[in-house]
Amino acid sequence: MESKQRIQSLDQFRGYTVAAMFVVNFLGGFASVPAILRHHNTYCSYADIVMPHFFFAVGFALRLVLLKEIERHGAAAAYKRGLKRGISLFIFGIFFYQLDGNYRAWSELKELGVQGFFSESFRRSSFQALTHIGVTSLWVLPVITRSIRTRILFLLGSAILHVVVSHLFWYDTLQTWRVIDGGLLGFLSWAVPTLAGSFAYDWIQRSTSDSLKPMAIWGTVLMVVGYAISCLSQGGQLAAPPFFPPNTEVDLWTMSQRAGSVSYLTFAAGFSLALYVVFVWCCDMRGRTLSLFTDIGANAFAAYVIHMITLNAFERFGPKDAPLWYAVLFMLLGCWISLVMVRWCNRRNLYLRL
Repeated sequence: MESKQRIQSLDQFRGYTVAAMFVVNFLGGFASVPAILRHHNTYCSYADIVMPHFFFAVGFALRLVLLKEIERHGAAAAYKRGLKRGISLFIFGIFFYQLDGNYRAWSELKELGVQGFFSESFRRSSFQALTHIGVTSLWVLPVITRSIRTRILFLLGSAILHVVVSHLFWYDTLQTWRVIDGGLLGFLSWAVPTLAGSFAYDWIQRSTSDSLKPMAIWGTVLMVVGYAISCLSQGGQLAAPPFFPPNTEVDLWTMSQRAGSVSYLTFAAGFSLALYVVFVWCCDMRGRTLSLFTDIGANAFAAYVIHMITLNAFERFGPKDAPLWYAVLFMLLGCWISLVMVRWCNRRNLYLRL
């Protein structure tokens, strides 16, 4: 996001999100690490709450950039650039995460066929964070510059549609496919934190100090609503609170990053809003920033790619049953290498943009 006067709270929030991602991703493969720092398919941990922060920041920045480009270049040019960004990120994600399948014989590839290629190759691996951000950006693009009322209706429609298709077939399918982050239809629910970010931008533009109250209130409301939705599980039993293992049978109402469930992403959107209040108060109102968050937040895309490359290179040296001291050392080394490489890029003005 570029502007004449950068919004420090957004840059710092993005930097915090990248730093949190470094920690949970380098620690997440070890059984000795506390459960709250590992990803789960059956409830929402702290590790699971990190990815929605990126979508919140994307929604904030997407509305900011498009409104400025409409003002400067007109709606057609602005939406064309938004469309190109979303498609570019989607294509990059597909190649970065790679397709499903491993065909070692020509006969296997022939048997797959064209139809098999499209039905088998995009089930799981290719739909992860960057791909989801690209597709979700395209999904919300038609409404991201519209009124709050229009965006609220679109958010509700996307959430309801996700619940309906999950009930009809998608929840059982994604469990069978063992998808990541909601799979092919995840964009429907990832739209919730993305549009929440666009609302935060509106409140900030009106008044920095006056934005704290509505963000805190609506952040709390969304967290409560997300939890209430999770209580629809098994006919309305009281669910375990977020960050605690489930006490009921897991279903489509459960807070689950694998399922990209509406309960999970509604709670996460509220958590992002409430957390962003802290950054607005500290950064925009009091002028306090951390250089660490500045460095990695300014080049977040590059930081993500670099840490993934580092993680993939180190994974073979991270056995799941390693003791906690080894897990911490593994995390510190991975984070340090990733940070050094990001700062090296920054010093040379090598910023990864789409």
